[in-house]
Amino acid sequence: MTFQNQKLANGLNIIAEKSPSARSVSLGFFVRTGARDETPEVSGVSHFLEHMVFKGTPRRTALQVNCDFDRIGANYNAFTSEENTVFYAAVLPEYVPQAVDILADILRPSLRDEDFDVEKNVIIEEIGMYDDQPMWCAYDQAKKAYFDGHPLGNSVLGSVASIQALKREQMQAYYDRRYVAPNITVAAAGNFDWRALVKLVDEHCGAWPGGKARRTGIRPALGSDSFQVVAKDKVQQEHIFLISPAPAADASLRHTADVLAMILGDDTGSRLHWALVDPGLADGADVSFHDYEGTGSFFTSLSCVPEQTQKNLAILRGIFRQVQKDGVTPEELAQAKSKVLSRVVRASERPMGRMQALGMAWTYLGKYRSMDDELKAFEAVTLKKIGQVLEEYPFEAMATLALGPLKKLRKPRS
Repeated sequence: MTFQNQKLANGLNIIAEKSPSARSVSLGFFVRTGARDETPEVSGVSHFLEHMVFKGTPRRTALQVNCDFDRIGANYNAFTSEENTVFYAAVLPEYVPQAVDILADILRPSLRDEDFDVEKNVIIEEIGMYDDQPMWCAYDQAKKAYFDGHPLGNSVLGSVASIQALKREQMQAYYDRRYVAPNITVAAAGNFDWRALVKLVDEHCGAWPGGKARRTGIRPALGSDSFQVVAKDKVQQEHIFLISPAPAADASLRHTADVLAMILGDDTGSRLHWALVDPGLADGADVSFHDYEGTGSFFTSLSCVPEQTQKNLAILRGIFRQVQKDGVTPEELAQAKSKVLSRVVRASERPMGRMQALGMAWTYLGKYRSMDDELKAFEAVTLKKIGQVLEEYPFEAMATLALGPLKKLRKPRS
């Protein structure tokens, strides 16, 4: 595989990894903007804007956007997170010109008043849909509690009130600030012609405005040991999230943190699986590592019947106390490394997986990370490095939120 990159005159970055053996191409436009870049007055605007991008341009109606993607057999979509908004498409190599044309075109949306008013109702319906999902509600509220006062605590969806109050002019101003060329990276992976790709992107995006899209509040999140119980009617199970500090996206220990999370709470063969899921004490229990710009966190989730919750929380905290005291075993480390290495390789065999990895690495690190780079970083994880993560990011102060039929719970000892 061959990596190449070029920056256009307006500051837009193009990065690509060519794989001649691939039979498809994945393209992504990575915009470094998300919920953390919003003020309370425009809460949810990044995600709302993601929707509006597909509602039409000066050249295409919303129907034409969808039909043009379908005509080339594209697998296309977009997503918004706390830090990024990504628009992507996977196509056969012969359709790269059309895919670049459509993706570049929709990133210059019309943002028409009538589309804005209609889509506002769609967003409000989506918020309602997520409000009906207890695990999502628990996650969102736990995140707000842990990141209290930090930009990463901002909700990706916003609230019904913030969306209802949002004006089209506010969205336009946000778009003008954030969707500037230097804040966008175009990533490609698969089978394509590099020179032709650069020419296409330059033709379609070279006239986009430059400028700086500053991001403030890049700092570690101190977290908290808050303990909240939220009673929710008509919910049958108790849904719990615990959040604690972890390395940032550019930290040298980020791969170690990923391995530690897998040892503790992967969906198979982890400590939480054998202690809670396998014996039937919980229907779900996992630990995941989330890295952000300037900070990171371990997210632990648990769902079980209400009467088992107090006992399960005690088991959970006991597992964290034990790993904090004794670390992990060589066997656990070897198993976790085998699993993560296998997943990296399997994901990298697909152009979509490589495109996503390329774009995210460039967005967060400003450099190319090959599959071999990632494999070497995970292979270099040692018991000593696991100990460093546990020392620097102890599982002691954990923000805990329980949502379900229970009205109260005792806070387990740390």
